[in-house]
Amino acid sequence: MNVKIMKNGMMLLVTGLLLVGLIMVNGCKKEEPAPAETTTSQMQGHEGHGHASMTDEPIEAVAAAIEQTTCPIMEGNPINKALFVEYKGKKVYFCCPGCEEKFKAEPEKYVAKLPQFKQ
Repeated sequence: MNVKIMKNGMMLLVTGLLLVGLIMVNGCKKEEPAPAETTTSQMQGHEGHGHASMTDEPIEAVAAAIEQTTCPIMEGNPINKALFVEYKGKKVYFCCPGCEEKFKAEPEKYVAKLPQFKQ
C-alpha cells in the first residue's frame, strides 16, 4: 500500500510541476479592455444639432488615416521622421534631403498628395 501512495504522490507532484511550468512558459497575459463602442441606440437624439462628425472609429485610427507614411516627391518611399519642413503649420516628411529641397522649390505641386492637407 505504501508503494501505491508513493506512486500517487509522485503523479501529483509531476502534474503540479507541469502545471507550474506551463504557467511560467505561457506567462501572465494581461487582457486589454475592449474599446467602448458607440451604438445607434446611444446616439439617439444627437443627430443634426451641431456636433462634429461622430464615428465608431477610435481616435488613433482616425489619426493614423491622416498620417503621412510615404515621401511626396519619391512616391512609395517610406519617410524619415528626421527629415521634414513645416508648411502652412503642418510637418511634411521626406525620404532624403534632396526631396526636401525639391518640395521647397514647388510646394503646391506636392501638397495634393499629402494626407495632412486633405482635411
